Amino acid sequence: MFSSFGGSNFGFQPGTFGGFANIPQNFEDFFRCYPIAMMPDDTRKDDANFGGKIFLPPSALNRLTMLHIRYPMLFELSNEENGLKTHSGVLEFVAEEGRVYLPQWMMSTLKLQPGSIIKITNSDVPLGKFVKIEPQSVDFLDISDPKAVLENVLRKFSTLSLNDIIEISYNDKIFGIKVLEVKPESAFNSICVIETDLETDFAPPVGYVEPDYSKTATPGSTKSATPNPGRTLGTMAKSINYKELAQKASLEQSSFKGEGQKLSGRPSKNKNDVKKLDELDINLDGPPAPLNLPDGQLFFGFPVVPVQLDEEDKENIISNSAFAGQGQSLRQSKKRKDLKSHASPKPKVHSPELIEID
Repeated sequence: MFSSFGGSNFGFQPGTFGGFANIPQNFEDFFRCYPIAMMPDDTRKDDANFGGKIFLPPSALNRLTMLHIRYPMLFELSNEENGLKTHSGVLEFVAEEGRVYLPQWMMSTLKLQPGSIIKITNSDVPLGKFVKIEPQSVDFLDISDPKAVLENVLRKFSTLSLNDIIEISYNDKIFGIKVLEVKPESAFNSICVIETDLETDFAPPVGYVEPDYSKTATPGSTKSATPNPGRTLGTMAKSINYKELAQKASLEQSSFKGEGQKLSGRPSKNKNDVKKLDELDINLDGPPAPLNLPDGQLFFGFPVVPVQLDEEDKENIISNSAFAGQGQSLRQSKKRKDLKSHASPKPKVHSPELIEID
């Protein structure tokens, strides 16, 4: 009597699990969105405002569990009024029923107002391999290690979507960062940044101007650099003919090629007649002359020659001395004295003779 019942499939298609048709594994619902700042005090988390995760009600968790949505739970947020979309993860299921709480930057990206209707659908975003970002302020350059900061901040994000301007907080400052490029490319225009090796590239910040490193060439000084004639040349300087090199450089770089007159009336010597090296007019101004040494030789400079004072200068120094007296030692030296050669200053006193008194 049950043969016909057993042979009937009651309209179920063959090949389905347990005789039932496959249930769609998609989560899709509409919520009223509010910024995280409007959450109740007992459930509000201000750090989430600088992240990429949202707050859903507990009923959404029950539905996601029944639909066997795999971890990580990623969602597509869509504003159907203007066609703007982005992606995010979920932080907690503590929102009131019918509400969803979003970070402020996400509401600005979707151009949503508090209480607006938003469509949320689960999504399978591919794992990210590469992202290129653009800071929205030159203040981002003040961060000493931006890659380390970004690596720490991205822990609060589940996805990065193309053309989104996310906000991060560092040292009590808020920085806006725009996502310029993501790889791999997909129809979602978004990548998952959870448990993946992500390569990051930085574009110049908005408003950054490349400095001009070209410098105008300043004319070099033409003053000669020759050794001082008052100094005696050392052995090494003599062996390399340093004075001849300095003389040659002085003649080549001289800007004044005329003749001068001495105040004493004596005739000045022509520069071409200067043959004695000790009579060179040498100064230490201007660029140094090239010092080309042969292999195996070192130059340690000129020896220090003390200044020789005349007798008049010495007398002036002695006369101007503030302490010109002589000192006495408090401790006198002890010398052996010959007792025989020196008489005693006191006369010898003899004992008196016996005197009888009647």
